[in-house]
Amino acid sequence: MSHYKHPAKKKRLIKKSTQTRWAPFWTVFKIYGKGRKVHPSRHTAVKRNWRRTKTKA
Repeated sequence: MSHYKHPAKKKRLIKKSTQTRWAPFWTVFKIYGKGRKVHPSRHTAVKRNWRRTKTKA
């Protein structure tokens, strides 16, 4: 990608990056309770990897 990014494209890329973050850790306790150990990435709305799926941003 170029060094200079157009502001509109940068905004779209920022939005995409926030969508792929893990869910907060407290969501695990809220959904499963205290005893169950589950990774917060299970509760992420959009799962995407930079190599596998392209965003078309």
